[in-house]
Amino acid sequence: MGNWSGTVEKFILVGFPTSQPLQLFLFVLFLTFYLITVLENALIVSTIWLTPALHRPMYFFLGHLSFLEMWYINVTVPRLLEAFLNQDLWISFVGCMTQLYFFIALACTECVLLAVMAYDRYLAICEPLRYSSLMPSTLATRLAAASWGSGFFSSMMKLLFIARLSYCGPNVINHFFCDISPLLNLTCTDKEQAEMVDFLLALIMILLPLLAVASSYVVIIMAILKIPTAQGRKKAFSTCASHLAVVVIFYSSTLFTYARPRAMYAFNYNKIISVLYTVIVPLLNPAIYCLRNKEIKDALKKTVLGQCHHLGDSLD
Repeated sequence: MGNWSGTVEKFILVGFPTSQPLQLFLFVLFLTFYLITVLENALIVSTIWLTPALHRPMYFFLGHLSFLEMWYINVTVPRLLEAFLNQDLWISFVGCMTQLYFFIALACTECVLLAVMAYDRYLAICEPLRYSSLMPSTLATRLAAASWGSGFFSSMMKLLFIARLSYCGPNVINHFFCDISPLLNLTCTDKEQAEMVDFLLALIMILLPLLAVASSYVVIIMAILKIPTAQGRKKAFSTCASHLAVVVIFYSSTLFTYARPRAMYAFNYNKIISVLYTVIVPLLNPAIYCLRNKEIKDALKKTVLGQCHHLGDSLD
């Protein structure tokens, strides 16, 4: 890999250069976001795992989403926190490629997983009588495995073309982590092939799942509108409202980042939008799901109270 990196052995991450007091404030703020995100996602994963009543495809996929985002935020935020404390933050070439690999892999996995969850909601609402036979636990497991496998395979394909490029300097990345566009802007060799592979895989891993989500919700909304009672429509919509909110937030920020005009690269909008889908979205997703789902709220209360009771008995 050293031969692939040209003369550059490390990159400098700019982060968010501001005054020292503001740097400390942002450090505390993002550290709080980070700890809350890890804690709430870990609580959801453990609650679903420990609650037999939640061992159903809907919550099985939600557990995978929470587990994914618990790692997703660990790929970028620790470096961001370090950048607030250290103005001369650098990362080795191998470290940069490793971070980029896991970032792309987890982002692509989430795209596919959200589409799988939309399909699950489609079956639950449009085929309620056949739902158990159409979505058995074995199929749910295969769909989750396919989401992870396609995400990591897509990332490997992208990295094979990005890592082989030469980076001769400058080695300053105007970002708080190693992302594709800022990195490709630093290469001193022909990057057309890498950009084409990135574009084609983005079409497959972002647009195709988005089309699947959109198609599922068109059918879902049509089915909900045919329900004769307002109470029935409300109940049916509540089963997919949380997922729809997560989809809108995630895809809108992702598409804005990767489909915006090139003229916007002159500004720092990319870093601000990146904060949205790398920090804010993983923070909001568990709250969106838990606040709108009575089963998860009740299970969380039992889990937390049970752990507190167990801790109290241990102290006694």
